[in-house]
Amino acid sequence: MERPKIGIALGSGGARGFSHLGVLKILHEANIPIDYIAGSSMGALVGTFYSIGQNFDDLYRLSSLFKRKYFLDFTVPKMGFIAGNRVLEFLHLFTHRKKLEDLPIPVSVVATDLYSGEKVILTKGSAAEAIRASISIPGVFVPPVINNRPLIDGGVVDRVPVSVAREMGADIVIAVDCVHFEANEEVTSIFDVIIQSIDILQNEFINRVDLQADVLLKPQVAQYSARAFKDMPLIIKEGEAVATAHLDEIKQVIADWKEITDETK
Repeated sequence: MERPKIGIALGSGGARGFSHLGVLKILHEANIPIDYIAGSSMGALVGTFYSIGQNFDDLYRLSSLFKRKYFLDFTVPKMGFIAGNRVLEFLHLFTHRKKLEDLPIPVSVVATDLYSGEKVILTKGSAAEAIRASISIPGVFVPPVINNRPLIDGGVVDRVPVSVAREMGADIVIAVDCVHFEANEEVTSIFDVIIQSIDILQNEFINRVDLQADVLLKPQVAQYSARAFKDMPLIIKEGEAVATAHLDEIKQVIADWKEITDETK
């Protein structure tokens, strides 16, 4: 029996984005295939690492290594406080220097053109460089230049890239949104100010837009900091929990698609 092509749209969210790992693990264990991955910011990082074929034990261990202090290479602030070279080295290591077009599961990485404000969808070239662009928080990371375009965080223009997964060819799109703005008084640095401001803007935007996903998963991670990479096991467990809670819904959506497809033959 023909089955639908399933895409997953993994959104931005800073440290909270590691909840995507928990979602992917549960879908994998439930034998729900993922044919396409579209990711913004941390969604691009997690989705690309998953596509490369890292096993979940390794990915879970990796999350515990992802500490902000390891990746800060400060520079004279002109277009960003952090040069991003150390992050790029880390990404090259864990992507095995692969290119996006060579990954087993097709991945589209979403970034934003700093000059034009256009959404940029990266599907070819260095996976590490694409991720580096997509996680480049404006004002924090120096924007990398790809194809003569300075690129910043994909979440600025498309927080949960459902439409990108559709354009890739997905019949069914599962979206994972892990940015939920809540009042937060722990704003103590310029980094906190920038990221908190982006969270506010994105939250306002997403509340006005219908994502048009077939299934929308929202891990309950608001209680965890998007800025500090700690509590990783708890954040991942929230991803596992929300995916487990929606498994029946996902299976039903797949079954309904098959039924409609059979009827139209």
